[in-house]
Amino acid sequence: MVLLNMDILEVTDNKEQYMDLLMLTNEKESTIESYLKRGALFALYDDYDLKTAAVVTKESEDTYEIKNLATLKIYQGKGYGSSMIKHIIQHYKNKCKSLVVGAGENEKTLIFYEKLGFTYFNAVNNIIFMKYKYS
Repeated sequence: MVLLNMDILEVTDNKEQYMDLLMLTNEKESTIESYLKRGALFALYDDYDLKTAAVVTKESEDTYEIKNLATLKIYQGKGYGSSMIKHIIQHYKNKCKSLVVGAGENEKTLIFYEKLGFTYFNAVNNIIFMKYKYS
């Protein structure tokens, strides 16, 4: 699929308007609110329609974490999530040494992040953490 009119924006105001999309990850609203306040929110639009959103937080001087990546169900599997992660990787390239993500245990999710250059580095409470290291 070719994404022709895609635009990824960093959202700084009214982040809560993206809550319904972010909640597709099955997290509690209060959890999302806590990291949304301190994180950077990115929204991917294609043909002027919202498709995907992601939240990234600074966890240390050298590490940022992708806290949430959500794509509307009807657009999943069409490359929007990959485009968002590639954008995030590029955006943080000169800001940190690594990006981490709690990828859960779902094999499809783990393969998704592996294809984008992430590798396994830890597991806590049934959540597999993957890391993208900048060279």
